[in-house]
Amino acid sequence: MKKSTKNMLFAFVLNFSFSVIELIGGLFTNSIAIMSDALHDFGDSISIGIALALEKKSEKKSDAVFTYGYARFSLLGALLTALILTIGSVFVIFSAASRLISPEEVKANGMLFFAIIGIVINGLAVFKTAKGDSLNEKTLNLHMLEDLLGWVAVLAGGIVIKITEWYFIDPILSLIIGIFVLIHAIAHLKEVFSVFLEKAPCDVEKVKAKCLEVEGVLDVHHVHLWSLDGNATLATLHAQIEKDSDYEEVRHKLHHKLQHLNVNHATIEIEYKKREHTECVIETHHHCHSH
Repeated sequence: MKKSTKNMLFAFVLNFSFSVIELIGGLFTNSIAIMSDALHDFGDSISIGIALALEKKSEKKSDAVFTYGYARFSLLGALLTALILTIGSVFVIFSAASRLISPEEVKANGMLFFAIIGIVINGLAVFKTAKGDSLNEKTLNLHMLEDLLGWVAVLAGGIVIKITEWYFIDPILSLIIGIFVLIHAIAHLKEVFSVFLEKAPCDVEKVKAKCLEVEGVLDVHHVHLWSLDGNATLATLHAQIEKDSDYEEVRHKLHHKLQHLNVNHATIEIEYKKREHTECVIETHHHCHSH
């Protein structure tokens, strides 16, 4: 199990456990607010579970069915999590707006108690997923950050409400957090969609220029770049080389250049240049391993 999957599993266990604690606390205190948040956290747990299952699936090696491997399943997890974040944020914004119009009494002591537990648990989850490599884990980290900020707001709001009984503080804080998360969720959605739509992960002209630095390479064309999961970059290109150039040496140098541009897998078609026309087309495949 790779590090990102372990971190996501840790976040899932924490979030699910806290949901159970909240549900028991909500029933014990008869607090509708806490019960609602328990349902929200159960929803979070479901999205984490989906993301975790897809991240685990993405670790599978390539086979006859998915010849490039299963890396894109991780991206699917990021998409689902970002969509849940977006929908959840819109719901929070509308709920906070309606509560702002007609503020309701809030039990400050209950807010403070659960806010402290929520900050500790979600803080651990955010810390564990903070340095994620995959888009899936990065999106999940945003999800955890949303919950952490929510509980920080609950703590601050609980303190203010306990002192002043200004119940409108609670929906104002929720509104700010909801808008913050929505902006970041949309940015993540945009990033995920750009990978799904196979947007070039790096500058094509830069790739051409680097390849043309190789001695013996006369022209580089038909360059195509895409990514499977936002991390692994793949490339196909045609390289036209001088007739007297050493094919193996040029091929090796081209792959070396691509490796330094973080291209993990390259398919290169070599064309020898003759006086009037091109002859001898040779196709090569190569896997690069980033340092």
